Formats: sequence, C-alpha cells, structure tokens
Amino acid sequence: MPDKTREKDLEQRIRELEMRLSRYESASGPETAFWALLHRIFPEDARKHMKVATREQLITARGYIDRWVARLDDAEVQATPPREDIEVK
Repeated sequence: MPDKTREKDLEQRIRELEMRLSRYESASGPETAFWALLHRIFPEDARKHMKVATREQLITARGYIDRWVARLDDAEVQATPPREDIEVK
C-alpha cells in the first residue's frame, strides 16, 4: 500500500511540474527569471499572499481606470450641445 501512495504523490508532483513548465514556456525570459527567483526565495504561503495582494492592487487600479473612463464619457456628453427639434414648414 505505501507504494501506491508514493506513486500517487509522484504523479501529482509530475502534474504540478508540467503545469509550471507550461507557464514558463509561455512566459518571456525576464518574467521566467523573476518567477524562478520568487519560487526559490519565498515559501509557498508567502507566494500565495503576494498573489492575493497583487490581485487586490489590480482590482484597485481597475476601479480608478473605470472612474476615469466614466469621467471621459461624462465630459463628452457635457461637451455636446443639447439638440433642438426644429420644425420645417
């Protein structure tokens, strides 16, 4: 039975490594180097925390961008003069 458990653990590890490899193959050189360094320096729980923090920062940036877009849209509406219907006889 211990052999089956070890075999399952090894299969899981291979799947994880294959997923990691596919991410590295699609990434640029500097990006690959950055993530390799990150994996060597920080433990898994710290990397998870940084991922969540990065997500929150991106959501905040998206909020600001959405606000700027809305201001631009409002400015366009205010810049156009109101239309007036004119009857032609």
